Amino acid sequence: MSRADRFLKACRREAVDCTPVWMMRQAGRYLPEYREIRAKHTFLEMCKTPELAAEVTVQPVRRYEIDAAIIFADILLPLEPMGIGLEFAKGEGPVIHNPVRSLADVQKLKPVDSARQIGYLMTAIKLVQKELNGKVPLIGFSGAPFTLASYMIEGGGSRNYEHAKAMMFAEPKAWHKLMEHLTGVIINYLDAQIDAGVQVVQLFDSWVGALGPIDYREFVLPHQKNVIAGVKKTVPLIHFAHGASHLLEMVAEAGGDVIGLDWRCNLDEAWKRVGHHKGVQGNIDPISLFGTKEFIRKRTKDILDRAGNRNGHIMNLGHGILQQTPPDHAAEFINATHELSKR
Repeated sequence: MSRADRFLKACRREAVDCTPVWMMRQAGRYLPEYREIRAKHTFLEMCKTPELAAEVTVQPVRRYEIDAAIIFADILLPLEPMGIGLEFAKGEGPVIHNPVRSLADVQKLKPVDSARQIGYLMTAIKLVQKELNGKVPLIGFSGAPFTLASYMIEGGGSRNYEHAKAMMFAEPKAWHKLMEHLTGVIINYLDAQIDAGVQVVQLFDSWVGALGPIDYREFVLPHQKNVIAGVKKTVPLIHFAHGASHLLEMVAEAGGDVIGLDWRCNLDEAWKRVGHHKGVQGNIDPISLFGTKEFIRKRTKDILDRAGNRNGHIMNLGHGILQQTPPDHAAEFINATHELSKR
């Protein structure tokens, strides 16, 4: 079986020759070849220059026997066309200059035509597919409604999400209106990526772990369901909610062919909770890759043992690969996955 088939077959819970593996944020700062390009360009310049985004996307595929590429982009790219002032400040991450704090702010948001307004990403996808030439599938992605809403309301990163939660609890009408707007934007954004040629899409709900079960059910679940139901069904969809072990049953209920798991749960128990009718992705702690190579192999084996060769497991980290990760330790993780899971 070729690298081209392995990942897509696992997404569909079909038999594979060994467990496929890729890493969230694999096109990024831990690679010296990425840092070389990044030294000459701002982050947004790289996202908006299709040739640069394509080059960075393909770098890990050249270096490793990885089973999928993920397009180099950022979950916040749809914000600018909505009328949000977005800047990536040096050392601070994303900064939003006009946060959304009221119903009036929500009503000012514009709909997005991703194929036209985020056309640079669609061009990058086409360039990557040309370069990959069928070697491995390409993943497209978007932030989920809660995570995008939180960025827009908080004005950047947050520890307690007090502005986002305050809108949920004190102005539920504004909150639901915002989530409805984002639902439409995300469906349009993912569909445009599918039309451009990605073979899988992933929804990142990076911040939803900040919510308790009651709030997830009331303020997030209906919108998340609508996004997943609305995206074209021509490609598999991976639904990853970070820090959300306490919400797993509802995350699975929201939908997705594959449910992403972070490292805060044991894969065998989590898969039972999700249901074996769905695939799962994960879930080694990204900091495990700072351990010895023997340790990396041991942890990889533990996760594979928990998956028990069941069809539908995709190996991944429990969140994005960290900047200080030694590239040869990432290689150990990838190679150990393939070697230890041979069918």
